[in-house]
Amino acid sequence: MNPIIKVIIPAFNEEDSIGHVINEIPDIVSEIIVVSNNSTDATETVAKEAGAIVLKEERMGYGFACLKGLDYIASQEVIPEIVVFLDGDYSDYPEELTKIVAPILHEDIDMVIGARDKKLRESGSMTIPQIFGNWLATRLMRLFFGAKFTDLGPFRAIKYDKLLELNMQDKTYGWTVEMQLKAIKKRYSYIEVPVRYKKRIGVSKVSGTIKGAIFAGIKILSWIFKYSFA
Repeated sequence: MNPIIKVIIPAFNEEDSIGHVINEIPDIVSEIIVVSNNSTDATETVAKEAGAIVLKEERMGYGFACLKGLDYIASQEVIPEIVVFLDGDYSDYPEELTKIVAPILHEDIDMVIGARDKKLRESGSMTIPQIFGNWLATRLMRLFFGAKFTDLGPFRAIKYDKLLELNMQDKTYGWTVEMQLKAIKKRYSYIEVPVRYKKRIGVSKVSGTIKGAIFAGIKILSWIFKYSFA
């Protein structure tokens, strides 16, 4: 019997990209859930036409959108074995989802992070604040917790039961680092899988602005220091 895999895609004004993302997700996925984070364009219409379940979350924040998707999954009769998180901007390669879930399926790993390997990244696909922020955050995680992460990449998969145990709380920029820190604390098995990464369609609402980059950095560091002294 094939495992049930569901994908959550937070999306804010991604009408030009969301259809591409949905259409390139492999058939092994049981359900694609797009959470429109207060979108004002045709994101919701395009996503529905591409075959996704579309939810609305008016409270702005990446974490709010992810939590909305998880609330929906929890309300369904059939729950998944694996949940995959994927951005809606088409910067990742959705077909690599099979690589992301493989360690869970074949090696019983709890969590897999799609690491945006420098050798596989398109030039200019990550901003300087993104690159520096990833470097700093993962170095601090290694220093304080002995973690082996090299990236906070949003393309990731985790066993659903393990995800529930994490009791995720962050509503905005700290969602990814919170998940990784809590997984370390709970001694989950994890692995990184190198993935390709390209320039997104449109302008990033976080790394594409100075304000967004600063607030994201502050939130990520606050989670790390919170757990360091907990």
